[in-house]
Amino acid sequence: MIGTKLGHFTITAHLGSGGFGDVYQATDTKLDRSVAIKLLPEAFSHDADRLARFKREAKLLASLNHTNIAAIYGFEESVEPTFLVMELVPGETLAERIKRGAIPVAEAIGFAAQMAEALEYAHDKNVMHRDWKPANVKITPEGKVKVLDFGLAKAFEPEPSNTSLSQSPTLSMGQTQQGMILGTAAYMSPEQAKGREVDRRTDIFAFGAVLYEMLTGSAAFEGEDLQDILGAVLKSDPDWTKLPANAPLRIRELLRHCLQKDVKKRRQTAT
Repeated sequence: MIGTKLGHFTITAHLGSGGFGDVYQATDTKLDRSVAIKLLPEAFSHDADRLARFKREAKLLASLNHTNIAAIYGFEESVEPTFLVMELVPGETLAERIKRGAIPVAEAIGFAAQMAEALEYAHDKNVMHRDWKPANVKITPEGKVKVLDFGLAKAFEPEPSNTSLSQSPTLSMGQTQQGMILGTAAYMSPEQAKGREVDRRTDIFAFGAVLYEMLTGSAAFEGEDLQDILGAVLKSDPDWTKLPANAPLRIRELLRHCLQKDVKKRRQTAT
C-alpha cells in the first residue's frame, strides 16, 4: 500500500487500524502537506444509502473548528476506495501514554480540561462523539490534546436512529479483533451498553472513565471478556481507593458525578 496513489494523495505510511477502517499517512501533492487518510470498508462504500448518510454526517463534522478536535479536510469518493482526509496529528495516543503508568495529577487535569473544552464545543454544535476512549485522544509533543474521530460513530451507523449495542462502530467494524471490542466496551455508558437512546451524557460518562484511567493507570471497568466488562459498567463502581492520595476532592467529586449509572443523576453538561 505504501506508495499507492489515491487521486492527488500518495500513501507514505500505515498508522493503524480501527473500527472505522485502516488509517494511513499520506502526502497531499496539491497542497504539499501531510494528512491522515481513513479508508472506508469496501462493503460500506458500496451501500449507496449508507454512503449518502455518511456524507451528510462528514459534512457536519467538517464544520467543527476547535483547537482540541482533529479536523476533517475532505471526503473523497471519486476514486476507489472511498476515504476521509483528516488532519495528521503528531504525538502518541492517550492509550499509549497510559501504558507507561498513571499520569501525574496536575498533568492529567490539564489534559482533561482540554478534553472537556472539546466536548463542550462539539455538544454545543449538537455533535456527540459516542466512541470516547484513550485511543481516540492524541497528545502532541507540545502537550496539546487532539480528540480524534469526533462524531464518526454516528456517521458509521447503518440507520440514523439505530442505537443497538451490536451497531457500536468499533463492534460492528471490528468483530474479529477482540482487544478492540473490549477497548470500546470499557468506556460505554450504561444506557449505551443496554442499546438505549444516547445523548451527550454518554460522552460525559466516557470522559469520567478516561479521567479515572489517567489518574490510576487502570480502567474504571475491567473484566476478562465482553460480558464481564459490560456487567461492571452496568452494576459496579470503580475502585475509588486506586485514586492517588493527592487527587483533589473536587476531582473525586467530578468523577463520581460523571460515572453515575443513572443518567439523570450524572453531570449533565461538559461545561
